[in-house]
Amino acid sequence: MNRYHLVHITEFLYDGPVSESYNEVRLRPMHDEKQSCLSFRLMTAPGSRGTSYRDAYGNWVHQFNVLPEHRRLKVEAESVVLAHDASGAAPDPTTLADFDARKHQFDEEHFDFLAPTAYVPHLSELREIIEAAEAASDGTVEGFVQKASDSIHERFRYVKGATHVHSSIEDSLSIGAGVCQDFAHVLLGVVRMRGLPGRYVSGYLVPGGAASADIRQEEVIGGQASHAWAEVFMPATGWTAFDPTLGKPVGMRHVRVAYGRDYGDVAPVRGVYKGQAGQSLAVDVRVRPALDDEGREQLSTSTPAPGKPLTAERPQQPAQQQQQQQ
Repeated sequence: MNRYHLVHITEFLYDGPVSESYNEVRLRPMHDEKQSCLSFRLMTAPGSRGTSYRDAYGNWVHQFNVLPEHRRLKVEAESVVLAHDASGAAPDPTTLADFDARKHQFDEEHFDFLAPTAYVPHLSELREIIEAAEAASDGTVEGFVQKASDSIHERFRYVKGATHVHSSIEDSLSIGAGVCQDFAHVLLGVVRMRGLPGRYVSGYLVPGGAASADIRQEEVIGGQASHAWAEVFMPATGWTAFDPTLGKPVGMRHVRVAYGRDYGDVAPVRGVYKGQAGQSLAVDVRVRPALDDEGREQLSTSTPAPGKPLTAERPQQPAQQQQQQQ
């Protein structure tokens, strides 16, 4: 089934009263030719009134404030998404040599997706991956990126807790491990240093239905948290997705929520509040088909957060914790 039901719950618990909480979330799935967002609901407890807009990269951003004192903040986003079958697309035939001869055409338009960032600095340690991927590829841009993605999948261990939400690729390169946020950042570092525009994708991976080791791994990677991968610009076919964490082609079970230069542009939930209290963060993500095998709609098992639904369509310290994408 290619119709999916998504529930993303983030809860902040404070060890004392806080107030004047200002927050923004990027949780509404994209609506375009590859997927349709059939419904979206955002709830908070305590209740709040919100506003929404699209950022510079076209992502939906919802903002809300909780001004009175509170000791708990719960944010629940619920969506239904229909994925469209995009199979059959021909690979991009552009060679690396042809791209190099024309790369100046893309430098200005895609500057944001070529420049180094705090999460994705241009490091000399990446050159080994670049050279190995280029030597193993068929000489095309797409072949090079696929080999680079495969290499990252094989070289790095998927270990939850090995890095943290603010880790740059320097951390994952030094220990040879990380989570999907790190794997996507490393691939972006490789392609950008090779001169190819690359962007970070935040979203969800819907686990498959069969019982197998691969499906169990998908449950670990994407079943209980948001997921991340990368897209690289191909001169002939446009943006093409690669998932170095999963090590498989990106397909209809990858649900896109936001694009950015790196994780810093697409954090699912971020905010600040007034007060000296410490905080703890809990995240629960549930992604599954919205229809059962017989075509019947599956009912939601989530409990809606009490309070006002936000209308879907200057900060003070300290900052809310952010969720690392797993």
